[in-house]
Amino acid sequence: MNIPARPEPLTDIREWQDLKEYAQELRATSLRTLFSEQPGRAQDLSFEVGPLYVDLSKHLIDERAMRLLVDVARGMNLEDYRAAMFSGQRINTTEQRSVLHTALRLPADQDFTLEGQGNDGGDQDVAADVHGVLGRMRDLARSLRNGNWQGISGHTIKHVVNIGIGGSDLGPAMAAQALRPYQTAGITPHFISNVDPSDLDGTLDGLDPESTLFVVASKTFTTSETLANAHAAKRWLVKELSEKGVDATSEAKVREITERHFVAVSTNKEKVQEFGIDPKNMFEFWDWVGGRYSVDSAIGLSLMAAIGPEDFMRFLEGMYEVDDHFRTEPMEYNVPVLMGMLGVWYTDVMGAESHAVLPYCQDMEQFPAYLQQLSMESNGKSVRLDGSPVAVPTGEIYWGEPGTNGQHAFFQLLHQGTHLVPADFIGFVNPHTDLLGADGETSMHDMLMSNFFAQSRVLAFGKTAEELREEGVAEELIPHKTMPGNRPSTTILADKLTPKTLGALIALYEHIVFVQGVMWGINSFDQWGVELGKKQANELLPAVRGQQRSDAGDGSTDSLISLYRKLRN
Repeated sequence: MNIPARPEPLTDIREWQDLKEYAQELRATSLRTLFSEQPGRAQDLSFEVGPLYVDLSKHLIDERAMRLLVDVARGMNLEDYRAAMFSGQRINTTEQRSVLHTALRLPADQDFTLEGQGNDGGDQDVAADVHGVLGRMRDLARSLRNGNWQGISGHTIKHVVNIGIGGSDLGPAMAAQALRPYQTAGITPHFISNVDPSDLDGTLDGLDPESTLFVVASKTFTTSETLANAHAAKRWLVKELSEKGVDATSEAKVREITERHFVAVSTNKEKVQEFGIDPKNMFEFWDWVGGRYSVDSAIGLSLMAAIGPEDFMRFLEGMYEVDDHFRTEPMEYNVPVLMGMLGVWYTDVMGAESHAVLPYCQDMEQFPAYLQQLSMESNGKSVRLDGSPVAVPTGEIYWGEPGTNGQHAFFQLLHQGTHLVPADFIGFVNPHTDLLGADGETSMHDMLMSNFFAQSRVLAFGKTAEELREEGVAEELIPHKTMPGNRPSTTILADKLTPKTLGALIALYEHIVFVQGVMWGINSFDQWGVELGKKQANELLPAVRGQQRSDAGDGSTDSLISLYRKLRN
């Protein structure tokens, strides 16, 4: 089966025209009206996907608009593209790669083979390869957790420091924080990504080198920021161990230290060996796994070490349940399809320019940043698969902070500002920890969740001038206190923030991004836009170091580098 192709852009298909025409009628309605006309609306527009309960009732759509959105998805051949992805077709056409992050969470009893994509040109047994790496990850994680793996001076490992950037950092860092209560073996994960030396210095400050293991995560083992940090970490380790009496006087001794305190997630065996890491401690992943989709691959090694193999497998289980839902559920009830199409609705019909993600859980603090890369690196494209310009805005701009902090920062704009900002509220019924509030009786988690429910309610229904007058509000204050409402939101509720729940949330948004990429006719799985900046940074480095004059070719960059060099000296 060939990759499905639709020559027309989204704006040219009949289904899109039908949707746009109906949108003009729908603009005049309100969520108050929609709820009054459809008494069962909350139940009709609520769905379960894996461990998640998803309420879409507070969106600016009615039943007909939802049907039209599904018609658009079918008109753009979403079902065929979905089948192509899951079957391993090379839908990443600019790099001629399959897109198989979903294969990383296949159950052990499932088979999956890619024809002609093995290292020798033969078939690749994807399922066997994935579970082979998972098995090796489990062995290392158990060895770290039970104390069998020891540092050069016989100390057990208490700190695992992941060195990576982008997808090799954001996923495991976010997940490790979110799953903090599951760090049960006394191993604390740390993450270094920025080439700014303060990142490494601040992370290593106070760590015991004798009980620290570094995970260097770089597919090619050539990423400049990661290698700079890895070599700096190695020098720190050797220096600190030497001060503790460990012999590091020869190259052989330094290699021995490196082998006990460094492992790699990479595919470049030669570069890994050159750094001093034993190749048996190199964990592979594949070119059909994009960096921002890789937290469930060997990139998650630091996460597995912290939470343990059993909970890591539950993490994968949550992903697989959403994968199965996305792959098999009819589109009318398919949550990633519906949420993805709602994003297209707001971006390309209603004029929204960004999308807020609001987890009411402090441990989910990094989730919005994780979604920024997932969405904006994937769908931040201006040309379609055939190289022609896109006809509509693409790529949702994700941002957000945990509640209730966000309420005291930017919710004013959400409620009464001039921008339309769809929002996703993510909450959990049962906390890992609860405390009593000021009165010594009220649950603080109940206080948090009362805010969770109240904010989406006020965004949707607001407060009218008439209601304010009935409450006796002074007339001159009524314009200032009127809340317009009609601000759309999704509510995602789960029982508890567990590894399975987190996995389900990640997979949900992965498939939302996929749906939107298909609608816009773009390649969601390359990222050429970040490459030019890297190339020019390398070209300018000699000038920045003062080894040569800048010849950037524009007056601004040349003068700024000159100023930098003057102040640097």
